[in-house]
Amino acid sequence: MKITAMTAFHVELPLEHAYWLSGGRLTFEVLDATVVKVETDDGVTGWGEGTPWGHTYVAAHGPGIRAGIETMARFVLGLDPRNVLEVERAMDLALPGHLYAKAPIDMACWDIIGQVAGRPIADVMGGGSRTPAPIASSVGAKTVEETRAVMDRYRSRGYVVHSVKVGGDVDRDIERIRDVEAHRPRGERILYDVNRAWTRQQAIRVMKATEHLGVMFEQPGETLDDIAAVRQLHAAPVSVDESLVTLQDAVRIARDGLAEVFGIKLNRAGGLTRAARMRDIALAHGIDMYVMATGGTVLADAEALHLAATIPDRHRLGVWACQDMITVDIANGRGPRNIDGHLHLPEGPGLGVHPDESALGEPVAVHRLP
Repeated sequence: MKITAMTAFHVELPLEHAYWLSGGRLTFEVLDATVVKVETDDGVTGWGEGTPWGHTYVAAHGPGIRAGIETMARFVLGLDPRNVLEVERAMDLALPGHLYAKAPIDMACWDIIGQVAGRPIADVMGGGSRTPAPIASSVGAKTVEETRAVMDRYRSRGYVVHSVKVGGDVDRDIERIRDVEAHRPRGERILYDVNRAWTRQQAIRVMKATEHLGVMFEQPGETLDDIAAVRQLHAAPVSVDESLVTLQDAVRIARDGLAEVFGIKLNRAGGLTRAARMRDIALAHGIDMYVMATGGTVLADAEALHLAATIPDRHRLGVWACQDMITVDIANGRGPRNIDGHLHLPEGPGLGVHPDESALGEPVAVHRLP
Protein backbone atom coordinates (compact mmCIF):
# COMPACT_ATOMS: atom_id res chain seq x y z
CA MET A 1 0.00 0.00 0.00
CA LYS A 2 1.23 3.51 -0.77
CA ILE A 3 -0.09 7.05 -0.61
CA THR A 4 -1.01 8.24 -4.09
CA ALA A 5 -2.69 11.60 -3.40
CA MET A 6 -3.28 14.20 -0.69
CA THR A 7 -6.05 16.76 -1.08
CA ALA A 8 -6.45 19.81 1.16
CA PHE A 9 -9.74 21.63 1.79
CA HIS A 10 -10.12 24.98 3.56
CA VAL A 11 -13.27 25.27 5.68
CA GLU A 12 -14.37 28.21 7.82
CA LEU A 13 -16.05 27.26 11.09
CA PRO A 14 -18.09 30.14 12.60
CA LEU A 15 -18.46 29.97 16.37
CA GLU A 16 -21.94 30.03 17.88
CA HIS A 17 -20.78 32.77 20.28
CA ALA A 18 -17.72 35.05 20.06
CA TYR A 19 -15.09 33.61 22.36
CA TRP A 20 -12.85 35.47 24.83
CA LEU A 21 -9.87 34.14 26.71
CA SER A 22 -6.73 35.37 28.48
CA GLY A 23 -8.65 38.14 30.19
CA GLY A 24 -10.15 39.26 26.89
CA ARG A 25 -6.83 39.82 25.13
CA LEU A 26 -7.79 37.16 22.57
CA THR A 27 -11.17 37.03 20.82
CA PHE A 28 -12.27 34.54 18.17
CA GLU A 29 -15.37 34.36 15.99
CA VAL A 30 -14.37 32.01 13.13
CA LEU A 31 -11.93 29.07 13.09
CA ASP A 32 -9.76 28.26 10.07
CA ALA A 33 -9.94 24.51 9.42
CA THR A 34 -7.92 22.38 7.01
CA VAL A 35 -9.39 18.99 6.13
CA VAL A 36 -7.05 16.53 4.42
CA LYS A 37 -7.94 13.51 2.31
CA VAL A 38 -5.20 10.89 1.90
CA GLU A 39 -5.77 8.35 -0.87
CA THR A 40 -3.96 5.05 -1.41
CA ASP A 41 -3.43 2.69 -4.33
CA ASP A 42 -5.52 0.07 -2.46
CA GLY A 43 -8.58 2.30 -2.60
CA VAL A 44 -8.60 3.08 1.14
CA THR A 45 -9.00 6.77 1.94
CA GLY A 46 -8.15 8.40 5.25
CA TRP A 47 -9.23 11.78 6.56
CA GLY A 48 -7.50 14.24 8.87
CA GLU A 49 -8.15 17.73 10.20
CA GLY A 50 -6.07 20.58 11.56
CA THR A 51 -7.85 23.53 13.19
CA PRO A 52 -5.81 25.88 15.37
CA TRP A 53 -7.72 27.97 17.90
CA GLY A 54 -7.40 31.17 15.91
CA HIS A 55 -4.19 32.68 14.53
CA THR A 56 -3.04 34.53 17.67
CA TYR A 57 -3.48 31.96 20.44
CA VAL A 58 -0.27 29.92 20.07
CA ALA A 59 2.29 29.23 17.34
CA ALA A 60 -0.15 27.45 15.01
CA HIS A 61 -1.52 29.07 11.89
CA GLY A 62 -4.44 27.84 9.77
CA PRO A 63 -2.98 28.85 6.40
CA GLY A 64 0.35 27.48 7.65
CA ILE A 65 -1.13 23.97 7.72
CA ARG A 66 -1.92 24.14 4.03
CA ALA A 67 1.50 25.58 3.25
CA GLY A 68 3.12 22.85 5.33
CA ILE A 69 1.24 20.12 3.51
CA GLU A 70 2.43 21.53 0.20
CA THR A 71 6.02 21.45 1.47
CA MET A 72 5.77 17.90 2.85
CA ALA A 73 3.68 16.30 0.11
CA ARG A 74 6.48 15.07 -2.15
CA PHE A 75 8.23 13.49 0.83
CA VAL A 76 5.10 11.63 1.94
CA LEU A 77 3.62 10.54 -1.38
CA GLY A 78 4.59 6.97 -2.16
CA LEU A 79 5.00 5.94 1.48
CA ASP A 80 2.93 3.25 3.16
CA PRO A 81 0.51 5.11 5.49
CA ARG A 82 0.49 2.14 7.87
CA ASN A 83 4.13 2.86 8.67
CA VAL A 84 3.38 5.92 10.77
CA LEU A 85 6.93 6.25 12.08
CA GLU A 86 8.28 6.36 8.53
CA VAL A 87 5.70 9.00 7.63
CA GLU A 88 6.59 10.96 10.77
CA ARG A 89 10.30 10.94 9.92
CA ALA A 90 9.62 11.95 6.33
CA MET A 91 7.57 14.94 7.51
CA ASP A 92 10.29 15.94 9.98
CA LEU A 93 12.90 15.78 7.23
CA ALA A 94 10.78 17.88 4.90
CA LEU A 95 9.72 20.46 7.50
CA PRO A 96 11.43 20.69 10.90
CA GLY A 97 9.03 21.78 13.63
CA HIS A 98 5.53 22.94 12.61
CA LEU A 99 3.92 20.00 14.40
CA TYR A 100 0.43 21.44 13.91
CA ALA A 101 0.85 21.07 10.12
CA LYS A 102 1.80 17.41 10.47
CA ALA A 103 -1.10 16.39 12.71
CA PRO A 104 -3.80 16.03 10.02
CA ILE A 105 -1.57 13.78 7.88
CA ASP A 106 -0.80 11.60 10.91
CA MET A 107 -4.52 11.47 11.72
CA ALA A 108 -5.39 10.35 8.18
CA CYS A 109 -2.74 7.62 8.33
CA TRP A 110 -4.23 6.24 11.56
CA ASP A 111 -7.69 6.38 9.94
CA ILE A 112 -6.34 4.20 7.13
CA ILE A 113 -4.68 1.80 9.58
CA GLY A 114 -7.96 1.32 11.42
CA GLN A 115 -9.92 0.79 8.24
CA VAL A 116 -7.44 -1.83 6.98
CA ALA A 117 -7.60 -3.61 10.35
CA GLY A 118 -11.39 -3.29 10.46
CA ARG A 119 -11.21 -1.80 13.96
CA PRO A 120 -11.49 1.64 15.61
CA ILE A 121 -8.22 3.57 15.94
CA ALA A 122 -8.34 3.26 19.74
CA ASP A 123 -8.45 -0.53 19.49
CA VAL A 124 -5.57 -0.62 17.00
CA MET A 125 -3.54 1.57 19.37
CA GLY A 126 -4.11 -1.01 22.10
CA GLY A 127 -6.73 0.78 24.18
CA GLY A 128 -10.37 0.97 23.32
CA SER A 129 -12.18 1.82 26.57
CA ARG A 130 -15.92 2.07 25.94
CA THR A 131 -16.54 4.16 29.05
CA PRO A 132 -18.21 7.35 27.77
CA ALA A 133 -15.81 10.29 28.03
CA PRO A 134 -17.11 13.43 29.76
CA ILE A 135 -16.82 16.51 27.57
CA ALA A 136 -15.25 19.60 29.12
CA SER A 137 -17.13 22.80 28.36
CA SER A 138 -15.19 25.94 27.51
CA VAL A 139 -16.42 29.01 29.37
CA GLY A 140 -14.84 32.22 28.03
CA ALA A 141 -13.54 34.93 30.37
CA LYS A 142 -16.62 36.91 31.44
CA THR A 143 -18.31 38.58 34.41
CA VAL A 144 -19.69 36.55 37.30
CA GLU A 145 -23.21 36.79 35.90
CA GLU A 146 -22.19 35.83 32.36
CA THR A 147 -20.14 32.93 33.67
CA ARG A 148 -23.17 31.57 35.52
CA ALA A 149 -25.30 31.86 32.37
CA VAL A 150 -22.80 30.11 30.12
CA MET A 151 -22.23 27.29 32.61
CA ASP A 152 -25.97 26.81 32.99
CA ARG A 153 -26.26 26.55 29.21
CA TYR A 154 -23.67 23.78 29.17
CA ARG A 155 -25.28 22.04 32.14
CA SER A 156 -28.55 21.97 30.23
CA ARG A 157 -26.70 19.96 27.57
CA GLY A 158 -25.50 17.46 30.18
CA TYR A 159 -21.96 18.76 30.80
CA VAL A 160 -20.42 17.88 34.17
CA VAL A 161 -16.84 18.97 33.37
CA HIS A 162 -15.99 22.62 32.76
CA SER A 163 -12.99 24.67 31.71
CA VAL A 164 -13.54 28.18 33.04
CA LYS A 165 -11.25 30.82 31.54
CA VAL A 166 -9.61 33.26 33.95
CA GLY A 167 -6.70 35.66 33.74
CA GLY A 168 -6.00 39.36 33.34
CA ASP A 169 -7.45 40.84 36.53
CA VAL A 170 -6.62 39.41 39.97
CA ASP A 171 -9.66 40.69 41.86
CA ARG A 172 -12.07 39.67 39.12
CA ASP A 173 -10.50 36.22 38.85
CA ILE A 174 -10.77 35.62 42.60
CA GLU A 175 -14.39 36.78 42.60
CA ARG A 176 -15.35 34.53 39.66
CA ILE A 177 -13.61 31.47 41.10
CA ARG A 178 -15.29 31.90 44.46
CA ASP A 179 -18.67 32.35 42.82
CA VAL A 180 -18.30 29.32 40.55
CA GLU A 181 -17.23 27.17 43.50
CA ALA A 182 -20.14 28.42 45.58
CA HIS A 183 -22.57 27.25 42.88
CA ARG A 184 -20.78 24.05 41.84
CA PRO A 185 -23.13 21.04 41.90
CA ARG A 186 -21.81 17.96 43.63
CA GLY A 187 -19.87 15.73 41.24
CA GLU A 188 -18.84 18.43 38.76
CA ARG A 189 -15.20 18.84 37.80
CA ILE A 190 -13.94 22.37 37.09
CA LEU A 191 -10.60 23.45 35.68
CA TYR A 192 -9.66 27.13 35.83
CA ASP A 193 -7.77 27.82 32.63
CA VAL A 194 -5.46 30.84 32.69
CA ASN A 195 -4.22 30.41 29.09
CA ARG A 196 -0.86 31.94 30.13
CA ALA A 197 -2.47 35.29 31.00
CA TRP A 198 -1.01 35.72 34.51
CA THR A 199 2.31 37.20 35.48
CA ARG A 200 4.10 35.41 38.30
CA GLN A 201 2.85 37.75 40.99
CA GLN A 202 -0.72 37.51 39.70
CA ALA A 203 -0.53 33.72 39.73
CA ILE A 204 0.64 33.64 43.34
CA ARG A 205 -2.04 36.07 44.51
CA VAL A 206 -4.98 34.25 42.90
CA MET A 207 -3.77 30.75 43.71
CA LYS A 208 -3.09 31.61 47.36
CA ALA A 209 -6.42 33.44 47.73
CA THR A 210 -8.34 30.38 46.48
CA GLU A 211 -6.14 27.69 48.03
CA HIS A 212 -8.76 26.71 50.59
CA LEU A 213 -11.18 25.83 47.79
CA GLY A 214 -8.98 23.02 46.45
CA VAL A 215 -9.32 24.18 42.86
CA MET A 216 -7.09 23.27 39.91
CA PHE A 217 -5.49 25.66 37.41
CA GLU A 218 -4.35 25.15 33.85
CA GLN A 219 -1.35 26.93 32.39
CA PRO A 220 -1.00 29.55 35.17
CA GLY A 221 2.06 31.10 33.50
CA GLU A 222 3.43 31.89 30.07
CA THR A 223 6.18 29.27 30.15
CA LEU A 224 7.30 26.21 32.06
CA ASP A 225 9.91 28.43 33.72
CA ASP A 226 7.12 30.68 35.03
CA ILE A 227 5.19 27.69 36.36
CA ALA A 228 8.34 26.32 37.99
CA ALA A 229 9.13 29.70 39.60
CA VAL A 230 5.85 29.77 41.59
CA ARG A 231 5.49 26.00 42.08
CA GLN A 232 6.61 25.99 45.72
CA LEU A 233 4.55 29.06 46.63
CA HIS A 234 1.07 27.55 46.33
CA ALA A 235 -0.69 24.24 46.97
CA ALA A 236 -3.03 24.12 43.96
CA PRO A 237 -2.81 21.23 41.49
CA VAL A 238 -1.71 22.37 38.02
CA SER A 239 -2.49 21.25 34.48
CA VAL A 240 -0.21 22.17 31.57
CA ASP A 241 -1.40 22.37 27.98
CA GLU A 242 0.04 25.28 25.96
CA SER A 243 3.55 24.50 27.17
CA LEU A 244 3.10 20.80 26.43
CA VAL A 245 4.19 20.66 22.80
CA THR A 246 7.07 18.21 22.52
CA LEU A 247 8.10 14.98 24.20
CA GLN A 248 10.91 16.94 25.85
CA ASP A 249 8.28 19.21 27.44
CA ALA A 250 6.45 16.16 28.79
CA VAL A 251 9.65 14.71 30.24
CA ARG A 252 10.56 17.97 31.97
CA ILE A 253 7.08 18.46 33.45
CA ALA A 254 7.07 14.91 34.81
CA ARG A 255 10.69 14.95 36.02
CA ASP A 256 10.49 18.32 37.76
CA GLY A 257 6.99 17.85 39.18
CA LEU A 258 5.60 20.94 37.45
CA ALA A 259 2.07 19.59 37.01
CA GLU A 260 -0.30 16.88 38.17
CA VAL A 261 -2.25 16.89 34.88
CA PHE A 262 -1.37 16.87 31.19
CA GLY A 263 -3.73 18.67 28.82
CA ILE A 264 -2.79 16.89 25.59
CA LYS A 265 -3.91 18.79 22.49
CA LEU A 266 -3.41 16.58 19.47
CA ASN A 267 -2.97 19.26 16.83
CA ARG A 268 -0.41 21.03 18.98
CA ALA A 269 1.49 17.82 19.73
CA GLY A 270 1.64 16.79 16.06
CA GLY A 271 -0.99 14.06 16.02
CA LEU A 272 -1.78 10.71 17.59
CA THR A 273 1.67 9.20 17.11
CA ARG A 274 3.43 11.87 19.15
CA ALA A 275 0.58 12.36 21.62
CA ALA A 276 0.67 8.66 22.53
CA ARG A 277 4.25 9.10 23.75
CA MET A 278 3.13 11.93 26.02
CA ARG A 279 0.35 9.69 27.33
CA ASP A 280 2.90 7.06 28.28
CA ILE A 281 5.13 9.59 30.05
CA ALA A 282 2.09 10.70 32.05
CA LEU A 283 1.07 7.18 32.99
CA ALA A 284 4.60 6.31 34.06
CA HIS A 285 4.59 9.25 36.49
CA GLY A 286 1.03 9.05 37.85
CA ILE A 287 -0.11 12.13 35.93
CA ASP A 288 -3.78 12.36 34.96
CA MET A 289 -4.90 13.65 31.57
CA TYR A 290 -7.37 15.70 29.60
CA VAL A 291 -7.32 15.04 25.85
CA MET A 292 -8.38 17.87 23.58
CA ALA A 293 -8.77 18.99 20.03
CA THR A 294 -7.47 22.54 19.62
CA GLY A 295 -10.71 23.28 17.83
CA GLY A 296 -12.52 21.99 14.78
CA THR A 297 -15.23 19.62 13.65
CA VAL A 298 -16.40 16.21 14.76
CA LEU A 299 -13.35 14.76 12.95
CA ALA A 300 -11.00 16.44 15.42
CA ASP A 301 -13.30 15.52 18.30
CA ALA A 302 -13.24 11.86 17.21
CA GLU A 303 -9.44 11.85 17.06
CA ALA A 304 -9.23 13.18 20.62
CA LEU A 305 -11.75 10.59 21.77
CA HIS A 306 -9.72 7.73 20.28
CA LEU A 307 -6.60 8.77 22.20
CA ALA A 308 -8.68 9.28 25.36
CA ALA A 309 -9.97 5.71 25.01
CA THR A 310 -6.40 4.40 25.24
CA ILE A 311 -5.99 5.99 28.70
CA PRO A 312 -7.14 3.99 31.76
CA ASP A 313 -10.44 5.43 32.93
CA ARG A 314 -9.08 6.48 36.32
CA HIS A 315 -6.41 8.64 34.67
CA ARG A 316 -8.70 10.23 32.06
CA LEU A 317 -10.36 13.38 33.39
CA GLY A 318 -12.22 14.33 30.23
CA VAL A 319 -12.09 15.36 26.59
CA TRP A 320 -12.62 18.74 25.06
CA ALA A 321 -14.73 18.85 21.91
CA CYS A 322 -15.59 21.86 19.77
CA GLN A 323 -18.71 20.56 18.02
CA ASP A 324 -21.16 22.33 20.35
CA MET A 325 -19.37 25.65 19.76
CA ILE A 326 -19.47 25.82 15.95
CA THR A 327 -22.42 26.42 13.63
CA VAL A 328 -21.52 24.15 10.70
CA ASP A 329 -21.43 20.37 10.46
CA ILE A 330 -19.36 18.75 7.72
CA ALA A 331 -20.43 15.19 8.63
CA ASN A 332 -24.24 15.45 8.57
CA GLY A 333 -24.69 14.41 12.18
CA ARG A 334 -22.43 11.37 11.96
CA GLY A 335 -19.62 10.54 14.35
CA PRO A 336 -19.37 10.87 18.13
CA ARG A 337 -21.86 13.48 19.33
CA ASN A 338 -22.71 14.93 22.70
CA ILE A 339 -25.00 12.53 24.54
CA ASP A 340 -25.79 13.90 27.99
CA GLY A 341 -22.40 15.61 28.19
CA HIS A 342 -20.38 12.60 27.04
CA LEU A 343 -18.83 11.22 23.86
CA HIS A 344 -19.11 7.52 22.99
CA LEU A 345 -16.36 5.80 21.04
CA PRO A 346 -17.39 5.03 17.43
CA GLU A 347 -17.49 1.30 16.65
CA GLY A 348 -16.75 1.77 12.96
CA PRO A 349 -13.26 1.12 11.59
CA GLY A 350 -10.63 3.83 11.65
CA LEU A 351 -11.73 7.28 12.77
CA GLY A 352 -15.36 6.20 12.72
CA VAL A 353 -16.54 9.30 10.88
CA HIS A 354 -15.77 10.83 7.50
CA PRO A 355 -16.90 14.19 6.14
CA ASP A 356 -19.48 14.77 3.47
CA GLU A 357 -17.07 15.87 0.76
CA SER A 358 -19.71 18.11 -0.82
CA ALA A 359 -19.74 20.16 2.41
CA LEU A 360 -16.03 20.96 2.07
CA GLY A 361 -16.18 23.02 -1.11
CA GLU A 362 -13.55 22.90 -3.82
CA PRO A 363 -10.08 21.67 -2.80
CA VAL A 364 -7.42 24.32 -2.39
CA ALA A 365 -4.64 21.91 -3.33
CA VAL A 366 -4.26 18.41 -4.74
CA HIS A 367 -0.88 16.64 -4.54
CA ARG A 368 -0.41 13.40 -6.53
CA LEU A 369 2.31 10.93 -7.35
CA PRO A 370 3.81 11.67 -10.75
